[in-house]
Amino acid sequence: MSVTAVLGCLFGDEAKAKIVDVLASDADIIVRFQGGSNAGHTIQFNNQKFVMHLIPSGIFHEGKKCALGSAVVIDPEQLEKEMNALIEKGVDLKGRFLIDQRASIVLPLHKQLDERQEELSGDKKIGTTKRGIGPCYSDSIARIGIRMTDLNDLKVLKYKLSYLSKYHHLEMDDDAVKAQAESLFAFGERMKDCFVNLPYILNKYYIEDKEILFEGAQGTLLDIYFGTYPYVTSSHTVSGGISIATGFAPNKIDLLIGVFKAYFSRVGSGPFPTELSCQIGEKIRKQGNEFGSTTGRPRRCGWFDAVAAKYSIMVNGIDNIALTLLDVLTGFDELKICTGYMIDGKLITEFPADQRILENAEPVYTVMDSWQEDITQCKTWESLPLNAQLYVKKIESLLERPVSIVSVGPNREQTIFLSE
Repeated sequence: MSVTAVLGCLFGDEAKAKIVDVLASDADIIVRFQGGSNAGHTIQFNNQKFVMHLIPSGIFHEGKKCALGSAVVIDPEQLEKEMNALIEKGVDLKGRFLIDQRASIVLPLHKQLDERQEELSGDKKIGTTKRGIGPCYSDSIARIGIRMTDLNDLKVLKYKLSYLSKYHHLEMDDDAVKAQAESLFAFGERMKDCFVNLPYILNKYYIEDKEILFEGAQGTLLDIYFGTYPYVTSSHTVSGGISIATGFAPNKIDLLIGVFKAYFSRVGSGPFPTELSCQIGEKIRKQGNEFGSTTGRPRRCGWFDAVAAKYSIMVNGIDNIALTLLDVLTGFDELKICTGYMIDGKLITEFPADQRILENAEPVYTVMDSWQEDITQCKTWESLPLNAQLYVKKIESLLERPVSIVSVGPNREQTIFLSE
């Protein structure tokens, strides 16, 4: 028995879904613990590509249970759209897909608020997906949100919807409140077989020595507290968020796997010291197909930042590393890894808490040779070119953690395991 967590350790989009999908074959239950439909998880196998937004990546493994924790905010329309798409492709969800009763619901008014907030921000826009995620979390923290437990009571739904519309100065008339309440009630009826008291289920699995796999959304550098605030998401993306979101005690987690890209990328606004606004950045974007799974927006790309990465290792307590998209760095003249920042003439090796300081950080680089060989068909560590091996080992040395998985392509088979 083991309890494993897979965490994105950068700005999101680290190819976590592929790592979860590969590891899910050995799990009994896969649990997503935070985020909403603003996250896009891309999985590729059997010459097919799947983009998931809410349902955990492990759903494609027959017989495995998948669950959403209490800190996942759920858009009913998006969830049912995703479920129906899976059913059409022959994926059996019955008895396999679970939702904690405490999970909050993203309402249409949350999307309105998201849009309004971005408009009011002017040139200080955060760059949200406008999916209503932040406002939904705000209502949850303010103790006025609608949760799955409310869906079986039409009277409560009408009251809460009316209250929320007035609270946010988006008043709906009685007919609109009634229609939306009835729609949510009907959604609850359709979904009632999925609702569970998740902490008890996870505790039962733990006692029975079953394999539990946790997956996060977004990345550590977008954590509401420990990311590049305010250019962050609205949930706890770090390892501590697992227990907060699922009621599963932190001392029961055996292994924390941190997922890092072989380079850095970021979508939306916010500081990014190693960003490459040049042909090299464009080449990384093209070779890595760096466009958002949710919005299609081009991602900003840059060199690997060991300062930020080591900070993520510390904050999460990462045990070992899954390094993804190594194949994207094939064919460059040279590669660079940031090992420090110059700030006001001083060399800094700590990741700043103030994003305004980070915006003015000048990266200090170690330069390494690249490789020209195609590595997408490599199956073993030994088959990788020497320069690719040296690059991985350099990251391992800088982060002081072993790299246990190397991904050289999007498919399950394009995965090299360096240790069990």
